[in-house]
Amino acid sequence: MSQPSGGNSFPENIFLVGMMGAGKTSVGKVLARNLGKVFHDSDQVIETRTGVKIPIIFELEGEAGFRVRESAVLEELTALRGVVLATGGGAVLAENNRRTLRARGAVVYLRASVTDLWNRTRHDRNRPLLHTADPLARLQDLHAQRDQLYREVAHLTVDTGSQSVKSLVLKLQLKLAQFEPDGRPDDDTELRGASLQ
Repeated sequence: MSQPSGGNSFPENIFLVGMMGAGKTSVGKVLARNLGKVFHDSDQVIETRTGVKIPIIFELEGEAGFRVRESAVLEELTALRGVVLATGGGAVLAENNRRTLRARGAVVYLRASVTDLWNRTRHDRNRPLLHTADPLARLQDLHAQRDQLYREVAHLTVDTGSQSVKSLVLKLQLKLAQFEPDGRPDDDTELRGASLQ
C-alpha cells in the first residue's frame, strides 16, 4: 500500500497507547506494514516469554508483578529502531513508562468511548482487569483513571469510531507524516475511524 507523500518523514518509532479494546494491535499491524516497520505488541511479548496468558500472570503475581514485567519489556522494545509498538492498556500508569514512551517515539492515543470499548471487550476472556462482578463499571472506572494519562503522554490523539481500520490508518499516516517531535501535543485530532473488531 502506498504511503502519503514524504514517506521518509515518518517518525522512526510509533507507540500506540489507549484502553483495552481501543484497537492498538489491529491498527498497529496495518500501520507497520504500510510504513515498512516492525510491529511489536508488548502484551504478546510478555506472554511469549513467560509461556502463559496474562490472566495467569495476574493470578500468580498480581497486577504489581505484571507491571514490573511490562516496564522491563517496554524499556527494551522502545529502544529498538523502526518499530510500531502496541502497548498494554495500563502501560501509562508508571511515570517512568510515560517518560520513556514520550522520549523515544511518536505516541498516538487511540481514544474510544466506553460504550465502544465495552462492545469490543465484553466477550474477551483475556482481560484480567474485567474479571469482576460488574465489568462495565470496571471499564468505566479504568477509563476515568487513565484518560488523562493517555492525553498527557500522547503527541497525537485519534478518536476511533465506525470506519474501517484501513481508513483510520491512512488518516493516521497523514498526521504522522506531518509530525514534529518538538511541537505541542495534538489533543484535538478528530479522526473518525475503525470499528476495530
